[in-house]
Amino acid sequence: MPKSNRRFSHDQVVFFYALLAGLPSVAVAMYFLWLDDPAPAAKIQWTFTLLIAGFWFGFAAATRNRVVRPLQTMANLLSALREGDFAVRARGARRDEALGDVMFEINTLSRTLQDQRLNALEATALLRTVMEEINISIFAFDADRKLRLANQAAQLLLNKPAERILGRDAAEIGLADCLDGEPTRLLQITFPGGTGRWGMRRSQFREGGRPHQLVVIADLSRTLREEELLAWQRLVRVLGHELNNSLAPIKSIAGSLSSLLRNPKRAPDWEDDMRSGLDIIASRSESLARFMQAYARLARLPQPTVAPCEITDLVHRVVALERRLPVRVLGGPNLTLACDAAQIEQVLINLVKNAVEAALEQRAEGQADATVRLSWRRTGNVAELLVEDDGPGIAQTSNLFVPFFTTKPEGSGIGLVLCRQIAENHGGSLALANRPGDTGCLATLRLPA
Repeated sequence: MPKSNRRFSHDQVVFFYALLAGLPSVAVAMYFLWLDDPAPAAKIQWTFTLLIAGFWFGFAAATRNRVVRPLQTMANLLSALREGDFAVRARGARRDEALGDVMFEINTLSRTLQDQRLNALEATALLRTVMEEINISIFAFDADRKLRLANQAAQLLLNKPAERILGRDAAEIGLADCLDGEPTRLLQITFPGGTGRWGMRRSQFREGGRPHQLVVIADLSRTLREEELLAWQRLVRVLGHELNNSLAPIKSIAGSLSSLLRNPKRAPDWEDDMRSGLDIIASRSESLARFMQAYARLARLPQPTVAPCEITDLVHRVVALERRLPVRVLGGPNLTLACDAAQIEQVLINLVKNAVEAALEQRAEGQADATVRLSWRRTGNVAELLVEDDGPGIAQTSNLFVPFFTTKPEGSGIGLVLCRQIAENHGGSLALANRPGDTGCLATLRLPA
């Protein structure tokens, strides 16, 4: 026969120990009641025996109830918490006894959970209200690419109510492309509920331990139109300013020359005046032509043709082109860039040219050791090319990348703007700053390594 695995319950053990606690006293009482000489009458013996046994079992049962009932109460309270009923409270929660401490902590836990649930409900209600009122389409897909959430804007975008699209596959509602490819990009899609230019952003979150995808689609048409309008306004303002600067003196000089030719009495040196005026007109016309060519070059910058390029060879090709001042190559680690070598070479040529001109200016003022240094390094997944000079530094750093702003008499104000655009087209950046604690400028070109 197999042994029984049955164990006594907690209340049975408490009852058993309570009986054991009173057993010595009952045994002594029974001895004197039944075995003492002379023994009392039988009626008295049975009466006292029943009375002793009743008190014995009664107090043992009361002890068991005293121990078990609070445990049952705590079990009921914890069960209510598990079921989400946080309004139930325990009575007798006093901090001057062990049982009261337990009840007090359960009540505190219940209040804490009630406050947290209230806060969660309020936050959820706020989030739901924001999602419904926001003019951005929000979709949530589960791991099986089934739609689980769509706000009001999303329903309007698909021109279908929620009950007709929830639970449908992404391909069925025309959003399969949004779950693949780059997580942030522009969409070339015509939706049933609207047309325009759309910006899409995709991210991941977990619900119930399973991965989900959140897709946010925003209409960029109005924003892009406003940006285009600002761009056109800036373009017209810049072009108008430059044209006025060139056409105003041309118009004035042309009027003066016309008056000179109409006057029958001319000065002996009128031909010199004519020649000087025509030279000024030619010079201003040439400046205007250079301006328009520079602007066209910025607007027609092609996208980079990426190919592997050794950074050492690139740097030495650039340094070999500069003849006015020797450029020191400090070197760096062996790195291969994925870039358009011709465009990056043009960026370095411009940076080195500016640095050499700054160093030559400083040499003209008496600092004979002013020079230019070029180095590179790797920081994580980024390659940094550093062009450092001992020139006077940058007077106005805020205007560095303003198109057509220049402090050079023959400058076009387009070089640094073109360099930054090339760097950004490669996924990098260009920064110029004065050297800390010393004269000169430091140009940092950052590119993916």
